Amino acid sequence: MKSRKFSFAGHDGARLSGNLDLPAGTPRATALFAHCFTCSKDFIASRRIARRLAENGIAVLRFDFTGLGHSEGEFANETFSSNMDDLIAAAKALRDHGMPPALLVGHSLGGAAVIAAASRIPEVHAVATIGAPADPAHVVHQFEDHREQIEREGEAQVTLAGRPFTIRKAFLDDIASATLDDRLATLGRALLVMHAPRDATVGVENASRLFVAARHPKSFVSLDDADHLLTRPADADYAADTIAVWASRYLPPVAADAASPKAGIRSRELDTDGFLTGIDAPRDRSIHADEPIRVGGTDKGLTPFELVGAGLGACTTMTMRMYANRKGWDAGAAHVDVTWEQKDRYDSTFRRTIHLAGDLTEDQRTRLIEIADRCPVHRMLEGTVRIETTRASDD
Repeated sequence: MKSRKFSFAGHDGARLSGNLDLPAGTPRATALFAHCFTCSKDFIASRRIARRLAENGIAVLRFDFTGLGHSEGEFANETFSSNMDDLIAAAKALRDHGMPPALLVGHSLGGAAVIAAASRIPEVHAVATIGAPADPAHVVHQFEDHREQIEREGEAQVTLAGRPFTIRKAFLDDIASATLDDRLATLGRALLVMHAPRDATVGVENASRLFVAARHPKSFVSLDDADHLLTRPADADYAADTIAVWASRYLPPVAADAASPKAGIRSRELDTDGFLTGIDAPRDRSIHADEPIRVGGTDKGLTPFELVGAGLGACTTMTMRMYANRKGWDAGAAHVDVTWEQKDRYDSTFRRTIHLAGDLTEDQRTRLIEIADRCPVHRMLEGTVRIETTRASDD
């Protein structure tokens, strides 16, 4: 994965600061990420979700709303509507770069913003929210003690997450008029609602309201014991992985050069700083390969030798199953343990231990062990294997 700076003009002309997180290969799609109220593109959840989506092949633009993080402008002048306008501006910037967003992801108030903005971004196919309020005005609870002063004096300085912010009456008036029910009813895009049942900032009843108001296709995923800000890295990673898998059902078809191969296996580097590799097979099947942390990998997939062992083990169970079914034997569910030892580059030994179940006679068990040696992968590994290497003509 690689990341590069991506700035663009916001709704009022202020320069907004963003980061475009890119997969190592051709992106499957582009996502636009909206951070939580008073957070930023560099907040821990923003970074991890964007980078994890990139590892799953989805390019992500995360940016600071006007007056936050490294973006220009005055936060005190911002409203919920202006946040929506910033999202529209971000989508236009991506469109101008040939990367129109097909997926919107929003965290907390950012989740409400992506729902509200989706109808104004025609390329969007799917919307995912994390800990989003059903009513944008819910955010006012964070500075309820200052509400009377804001109404009376026109503004007040409040402390949120240990930082001072100026909130003006225009913000209160705008967010009070913002509703999502009508937006959800006419969303016209797939919706994923993610929420933690123990969320102490935005109660899980908000997720219920969002889900009920939306039309199908819609999905709900519980984030279990995560906190509202997804401060634990594992929670942010889980949310991103779930979004990637869910969204793949609704995203546009993958471009031909990035699609799974029609035959054979394609291996794609996903992290040029490590060894994480995406393995694509025909029929849109894919898995990850990696190396252990001790040798510089991230341990997010099987090692190459483990993949070879997995192929031998899987082929063994399939071969025995075909034979047992043809004979009408009650073979139960077998499993195969495979280990290997490599003495040098030319001398390797795979050790296979077969565990048979079911109501089998001793002769039947003996015969199945013999049949295991006829597994095609077994025969290939023991036979003469030649590897021919060519360079792609279009590289």
